Amino acid sequence: MTKRHVSLPDGAEAGVRGFIDEVDERLSSDEDTCEVVRDVLVDLHGDREAWEAWQDGESVSRAERVRLQGYDPCNATLESEYYAEKDEDRFQRSKHLQWLWRQFDATPMADNVEFALRFRQMLGNHLFAECGDNCRFFKGISVTYGHNIEVGDNVVIHDGVHLDDRGKLTIGDRASISDGVHLYSHDHDIVDQTTVRNFHTIIEDDARVTYDAMVRAGCRIGENSVVGARSVVQGDVPDHHVVVGSPARSVRVKPGWESAAEELEDGRLPDNQDEREIEYELPDDLDQFDEFGRDLKPPDVENPSPPPTDR
Repeated sequence: MTKRHVSLPDGAEAGVRGFIDEVDERLSSDEDTCEVVRDVLVDLHGDREAWEAWQDGESVSRAERVRLQGYDPCNATLESEYYAEKDEDRFQRSKHLQWLWRQFDATPMADNVEFALRFRQMLGNHLFAECGDNCRFFKGISVTYGHNIEVGDNVVIHDGVHLDDRGKLTIGDRASISDGVHLYSHDHDIVDQTTVRNFHTIIEDDARVTYDAMVRAGCRIGENSVVGARSVVQGDVPDHHVVVGSPARSVRVKPGWESAAEELEDGRLPDNQDEREIEYELPDDLDQFDEFGRDLKPPDVENPSPPPTDR
């Protein structure tokens, strides 16, 4: 798509550049990440005066105390924090950076595109395993951990996208991920949903995953391919193919790329998920629990349970 160049007024540009550089420098230093995140959020939310008053011993309401404490990521938990197989050491810093990303999105500045895209690019450089140049990360993007994501150059990820890197997620150069897309890298067992398998999910160079689509864990979206809106991809999309539907099937090859694309019988996508499974072991000393507390034993066909009685 052809775009036009847009720039901020000189004064606003200087302020944006100075702020982003300052946060980048602090995150790159040996300074405690929790303190950096807390300071940035206190100021972005305009709560510096209230914060300092509280630190000086002034009385605050219970609600205000919770709000002020919440700027520090060490006082918060994330859903992924409860996952049994996570890498504890890597997660701690990722959690703090995730908190800054998410809480930044709750500020009015998140809608200032020129500022917000550059701020998230800077955060991506610290949060992701790899983050290329000139990426455009829009509002409301969520990640599982962040440290298992690799992003290439000139990638655009639009509003409300979920990047699940419970396994591993790779997004190639110039890939485009549209609003509302969910890219998964883990699956739950069909019988016992507490059993999780992790996979490597791959979005190749120049691929487009369009509005509200879902890509299942362990799939490969081929180079220069297109996933149609609201499609559910459960297999590998070959290079240069256009897939649509639920489950997604190939309906055509991009015009001009016919000689470079492989043929698919009936448009069915091959399933190579097992080849991309990422094995893991749980720590021996893990204090684990089943949040559902269900009895998952199949029914005994020869001795079925008696019918319920009236009470």
